[in-house]
Amino acid sequence: MGTDVYGCIEIRDPNADEDWFEWEPWQRCMDLGPLYGGFGDYPAFALLFGVRNDLGWEPLAARRGLPGDVSAAVRAEFEEARRLDAALHGPTWVSWAELARADLTASPAGLRGLVLLREPTSEGGHVRGGYVQRRFWVGERWGSAELVRRTGPGVGGRSPAELPFGEWSVGATRVTYRPFTLGDAVGPGTGWEHVFAVMAALAGRFGDDGVRLVVYFD
Repeated sequence: MGTDVYGCIEIRDPNADEDWFEWEPWQRCMDLGPLYGGFGDYPAFALLFGVRNDLGWEPLAARRGLPGDVSAAVRAEFEEARRLDAALHGPTWVSWAELARADLTASPAGLRGLVLLREPTSEGGHVRGGYVQRRFWVGERWGSAELVRRTGPGVGGRSPAELPFGEWSVGATRVTYRPFTLGDAVGPGTGWEHVFAVMAALAGRFGDDGVRLVVYFD
């Protein structure tokens, strides 16, 4: 069964610490949905929030629950979603300050690399001139006999740790084997760049610690 992510960006009122301030310090700002599709993006879920973390990576913000001072609007949304879906799980949050400090060039421990297969699209057996790219992240093992077969005879009998990084062709398929980084999971082209851009812009007004992302999963 697939896993999807839900949530929103919250902002903290710059006047929340003033003696005269009598409202909620945190306010719901923008839903995650318009910025990020989110279905089945397991590397990002694992590295950011520890969800679908089959390779045991160290996540940035796992199992925190809802913030203690979460806005009433977000708490009500979560409680209603949980009432409708008993499978809802993994509520947590992460500040923009934490995301801004994350090193997108770092490789998570326990992962050997990333395999990219660039294949021509076809219809009725004829190449149409376009290409599709599929990605596979691998740990101590390749994960499937199909992946080994599709990456070529030089891979058979060698573990991911024994195979050097590089590029080669298998028929019309271009194979790239390289280190996997946090940027592959949440960097440009993943959809997360839109979320991060909005949070960074809001941080210009509310501060890095005054912007956070609250999420949960089903």
